[in-house]
Amino acid sequence: MNNSPSNENTDNPTAVQSGDIFSGSDQSAYNQATNIEKSPAPYQSDAAGASELAAAAQDNSPPLGVMHEPPPMYSHSNAKKYLILLFFIFLITGIVFLIIKVIKGRSTPVVPNSPVTLTYWGLWESRDVFQPIIDEYRKSHPNIDIDYIQQNSTEYRERLQAAIVRGEGPDIFRFHNTWTPMLINELDGVPDSVYNNEEYKKIFYPAALDSLKINNKYYGIPLEIDGLMLFYNEDILKASNVSVPKTWVDVTDAAAKMTVQSSDKKIITAGIALGTAENIEHFSDILGMMMLQNGTQLWNSLFSCSRNNTTNCGVETMTFYRSFAEDPLHSWDETMENSITSFAGGKVAMIFAPSWQIPAIQKLNPELRFKTAAVPQLPCQNDTCPKVGWASFWVEGVAQNSQHKSQAWEFLKYLSQKDTLQKLFDLETKQNSLFGEPYSRVDMADLLKTNTYLQPIVEQAPYMKSFYLASKTYDGIAGLDTSMITYLKDSVNSLSTGVSPETALKTADDGFKQVLLRFGITSANTAP
Repeated sequence: MNNSPSNENTDNPTAVQSGDIFSGSDQSAYNQATNIEKSPAPYQSDAAGASELAAAAQDNSPPLGVMHEPPPMYSHSNAKKYLILLFFIFLITGIVFLIIKVIKGRSTPVVPNSPVTLTYWGLWESRDVFQPIIDEYRKSHPNIDIDYIQQNSTEYRERLQAAIVRGEGPDIFRFHNTWTPMLINELDGVPDSVYNNEEYKKIFYPAALDSLKINNKYYGIPLEIDGLMLFYNEDILKASNVSVPKTWVDVTDAAAKMTVQSSDKKIITAGIALGTAENIEHFSDILGMMMLQNGTQLWNSLFSCSRNNTTNCGVETMTFYRSFAEDPLHSWDETMENSITSFAGGKVAMIFAPSWQIPAIQKLNPELRFKTAAVPQLPCQNDTCPKVGWASFWVEGVAQNSQHKSQAWEFLKYLSQKDTLQKLFDLETKQNSLFGEPYSRVDMADLLKTNTYLQPIVEQAPYMKSFYLASKTYDGIAGLDTSMITYLKDSVNSLSTGVSPETALKTADDGFKQVLLRFGITSANTAP
């Protein structure tokens, strides 16, 4: 996903086809994966004239009939011109020197190796997690100190942006990958001395390339990759003789088998949490992912499809999503508790959530037996169909107006090295007793392939995509994600009142366009 009006991102092209179950059609749901002048010479006397003057000086009476002109009198005008010229030259030189000094003073200290303190705003890790990493860095950089401050997530984006604008913000800070358009004036681009574009593309996953690149420049370095996974209750699946679903056809079959209703059709055990908005955590991520899988070009319109012969891909997806909350499937509805709470309580067999919800679920019910899997895909008749997952992750950035940008980037490069990321993962594991943040580097995927919970993340990371429908980013009521999600939530809620999917999506589509326009995002610069 690119975010800027002149973004030309071709890092992650896709152009293959897949099946389509949302429409029930045999036709593919995919058609893509988307000169300075010289001063006059000073006066010089003529040699011949000088000889004549010398002779005349020896003979005080000039020859009869010959009139010699007197030598030219000394003039002060030329000297004054050169003095004025020299004055202006020194004046202009002084002004240029002062301008260069001011510009340099804004970015880097004049004195090399002078003591520098970098302020670092974090979110999820405590100071105890980062301090050992900082202490290790200072062994090789004794003149650099890092003041790590864990921030509260409440109104974080607004506080961050306001502090940077006032000149009181951090040198380094954490931001969500979907915030790039909102923070573009506050973010400094990754310098080539840290990672040039070719290095960046080889190190990090496509979702980072898509969402952090603007005008051929990357803004920020991710230390993690995360997104949606399928969470499933082992005991319920086993009791229902259901295998872990791999396609959306499998999901509908499994949900029907595992849903238990009372005689008055009240759900006792839900098959899967789908179909509503208010009581499903990450509903916008789920619906956004499903739309991308079915070829909806969200960066253009909810009625823009990769299949040239239709505009109904979004409507098909919305209809399919809502079917899980209506008869005959009816595996979830508005009467159920929050999806995370319901899953922890064993009242729903399957949910979708990112990895960071795992510790929360285990805290709610340490005895719950559950596992994670890759999200289901559209059924496909060949092996070349593209898969689509959903990415939502956090990134470390450097403030554009920081006086220590070079030192800040040097520290972030250190943080993103393999050895440092492994140490950070171990420290995070101690903090939550389960695991750390999934590695952001492609070359570290093998380290998590045997991890019980995180293996699906690294499996999906190469084909994850992102859009401005990421939940729990704390971007504020006027933020990009929150504004978009509000329109989508109203659209989903209206379906329970009898509004058609077409009408509901039309309202959401109009709202999407207004929000994207407000942030200067157009269809041409957000296509993957």
